[in-house]
Amino acid sequence: MVITAYARAKINLTLDVLGKRPDGYHQVEMVMQSIELHDRLEFTPQPGGISLAAPGGEVSSGGDNLVYRAADLLRSLAGAKYGAHIKLEKAIPVAAGLGGGSADAAVTLSTLNKIWGMGLSLAELMALGEQLGSDIPFCLLGGTALASGRGERLEPVPPCPRLGLVLVKPPFGVSTALVYSAYNPALISQRPKTSDMVKAIKEKNVSGIVLNLANMLEPITTSMHPEIAVIKERLMEAGALGVLMSGSGPTVFGVTAGLKAACEVAGRYKNRGEQVLVTETFNPRRCDNKPVCQIIRRR
Repeated sequence: MVITAYARAKINLTLDVLGKRPDGYHQVEMVMQSIELHDRLEFTPQPGGISLAAPGGEVSSGGDNLVYRAADLLRSLAGAKYGAHIKLEKAIPVAAGLGGGSADAAVTLSTLNKIWGMGLSLAELMALGEQLGSDIPFCLLGGTALASGRGERLEPVPPCPRLGLVLVKPPFGVSTALVYSAYNPALISQRPKTSDMVKAIKEKNVSGIVLNLANMLEPITTSMHPEIAVIKERLMEAGALGVLMSGSGPTVFGVTAGLKAACEVAGRYKNRGEQVLVTETFNPRRCDNKPVCQIIRRR
């Protein structure tokens, strides 16, 4: 039996850095949003432990991969009596600020929890995920959420209206740790208005969402890679309603009124060697009073 699941990327509609914590991490507040762009994972139960295949060579298939680490963490909790072979097919760009590794780990936790019949709640899975990465709890929750703390404290927000997105990923990656280590409040001219963004989302106000796009890490990453500012300009020239760098970058997204408009913007975008992807926002179905209904296809 092979079980297929989909790990969806995320963007940050706002990202505010509130200061450094005693544990060395930065205190953040941000509005996070799932998008349709996804990796595909196949899970095959097997005896004798965890194995991972990642065709294409974009990511490691060894024990340092977050998918392997998530599976191994869950297996150790179950007393090491289960196993699985996992095949990871990447579509989310790597080291791009889109949370691809975190999304893969989140889907691994939720899917193996079901395959192995462990019966862990969403809250328990999120607590496990937090041990591996700050974005993993959000990727387990999915949809639209206000995140705080290191990013692991989540408050669901009513679904963001369905927006078209043009993602532009330059031909280089960015280290999140390096960006945060270089963070300097003196480079910030304007803080995000997180409450205004949440209000705009609740009111389905696309103009308000575009107006309140803001990321305090963007000036830091742009100082390292000025190409990001150029990409933003070219996306606006191509007709995007608003543009922002996601997470620590370097991916920039342009917002449009829908998927058709996003395709048109992508067609007009003056590409200079970047990876250009067209997608849209995603919100999972909510049912049976559960926070998330995971859609998994069996074959």
